[in-house]
Amino acid sequence: MFKRLFAAGALALAACGSALADGPVRLIVAFPPGGPVDLVGRVLAEQLTRELHQSVIVENKPGANGNIGAAYVAKGPRDGTVLFLTSVGAVSISPALYQSLRYDPVKDFAPVSRVVNNATVLVVNPSNPATDAADFVARSKAATQPVAIGSSGVGSIPHLALEMFADASKANVLHVPYKGAAPVINDLMGNQVAGFFGDVPGLIAHIQGGKLKALGVAAPARLAVLPNVKTLAEQGIPGVESNNWYGLLAPAGTPPDIVNKLNAAVRAALSNPEASKKLAGFGAEPAPSSPQELAALIASDRAKWGDLIQRKHIKVD
Repeated sequence: MFKRLFAAGALALAACGSALADGPVRLIVAFPPGGPVDLVGRVLAEQLTRELHQSVIVENKPGANGNIGAAYVAKGPRDGTVLFLTSVGAVSISPALYQSLRYDPVKDFAPVSRVVNNATVLVVNPSNPATDAADFVARSKAATQPVAIGSSGVGSIPHLALEMFADASKANVLHVPYKGAAPVINDLMGNQVAGFFGDVPGLIAHIQGGKLKALGVAAPARLAVLPNVKTLAEQGIPGVESNNWYGLLAPAGTPPDIVNKLNAAVRAALSNPEASKKLAGFGAEPAPSSPQELAALIASDRAKWGDLIQRKHIKVD
């Protein structure tokens, strides 16, 4: 009798171990509402709500290139109810960019799954005479002054993509950092700056609406959403690949069975045709992975971007 009760208790504990704690799941997005990460986060939250049979709510905690949201999740409960939708910055760029962080990008998180890939595209004002990125480079070299290219901040993906682009093309450009992508895009539309390397999800509506012109994609292949825009490599500018992927992280110490349950939910969510259509509509490529694959991606990008930051002596004031 005792053995049967013990066995039943063990099974019950095992079942509880794979269940998230009661109450809503909070998906922390470390950027403002309406931005690319937020757009993806809201699609993901809607689908995870269905898969987990539990309410998943997006909570925005913007600031410091994603570091504020990262530090918040790092101290969160280990029961799957507080998750972090991170961009590449907080875990693979910030360690090289900041002298000190309030979190450890490796020790403080349990990778769950990559969510989407986001290519970076060079855009200009439609009035710009450049026909593509190669033409843009040639015109910059002929200019008497460096051509101003905006970014969403020092050490951001748009800034680092610009640095790679300048190295590969020898374009005559000047980096102009802003506090976020929105003001850069506004100034680009007003011809206050000449160009911007931005995530496709944040730019696709402006490109399709004729408010911005895409000159080249910093990706290994053309994008389905922009099939007529050549990659930079196709234009004789090799080695410029900038993928601002987004991934789902849990606080370190979250039980492996909960991580696995979340991973399965992400895979199911991203395979849903409705979710795929929404993500593809603004240029985000669904790209689920295993927790181990996400951990390897974080490490490889940390080496890649860390090397560039060191070589270029990029520092945050």
